[in-house]
Amino acid sequence: MPESPSYATVAELKALPDDQPRPFAAVLLFLRANLRKARNGNEFLVAELGDLSGSFSTTCFNDSASFAFFSEIAPGAVVRVEGQTDRYQGKFSPKLTAVGILGPDEISNGNWLSKLVVSAQEDAGKLWEELQEITNTIPHEGLRAVVKQVFDNNGDRFRVGPAATAMHHAYRHGLLEHTVHVARVARALLPLYPEVDPSLALAGVLLHDVGKAIEYEGELAPSKSRVGVLQGHVVLGYRLVRQAAMKAKPVLDTAILERLEHIILSHQGELEWGAAILACTPEAVFVAMADNFDAKMGMVQQALRNTPSTQEFSDFLPGLRVSLLTTPPGTQPPPA
Repeated sequence: MPESPSYATVAELKALPDDQPRPFAAVLLFLRANLRKARNGNEFLVAELGDLSGSFSTTCFNDSASFAFFSEIAPGAVVRVEGQTDRYQGKFSPKLTAVGILGPDEISNGNWLSKLVVSAQEDAGKLWEELQEITNTIPHEGLRAVVKQVFDNNGDRFRVGPAATAMHHAYRHGLLEHTVHVARVARALLPLYPEVDPSLALAGVLLHDVGKAIEYEGELAPSKSRVGVLQGHVVLGYRLVRQAAMKAKPVLDTAILERLEHIILSHQGELEWGAAILACTPEAVFVAMADNFDAKMGMVQQALRNTPSTQEFSDFLPGLRVSLLTTPPGTQPPPA
């Protein structure tokens, strides 16, 4: 493929005027591809590509070179693409005309990973220190011991992994960032609700998503692991907490462990969202609401970061079921 003198970022591509197709070249991270079937029975791929400034999906038909290319390479590959800008149903969806993979030397010489791999906005080392500090403030000795045991066993994967592959905090260190943010919310709100046991609430907040440490695999473009597909993070988290409770000293009282496990099993809030059971303790309701709050605000923050300044509304956000108005308060709407 002929080398382009300059490469556009996703944000720059999305900001281009859409009055006509425009040629472009970009170096991007291949995130994932979904194989689908058209109404006529023909297969096509929807490939997702991205960098630090955002991501987009492109359709690759089965008679195209891009279809064969993305069918054969693994997520996490750094690719060079050329194409023309286009939109489908109001969403940026370019047509690719040439694709190729970058070798290790090209990736290293261009320092591409630092430009492509999205990470938490806050420093991961400081977030981890804050999580440990919050753990040490849990008043109940047994619950504190279980939390420490869980992170002793799973901390390395927990610190690096995403909170999702889409929706919210779907980036490197996203699971750690989301958990600390939920803990901050919990600590701010706990004084308002004396009915909620602080130890159970804080332990539940810190452990509610710990199953995601093994639900996802893959360093640069995470996807669900085999056990993640078969069991999901709610069940995996329940298992990790129970295993840790058997090893932690002092031994946790059975009745307290049952309530902690209930928080893990119910934190998704609704059965259709993946909860194993509906929350029916004060602490479980509290954790589910705090988790949902930060998940939604995480979607808002990501949309604000990734929407070009030339675009008044974000792309449609499935988790919020809307396109978000991203201009600051007081900004005058464009003339009708």
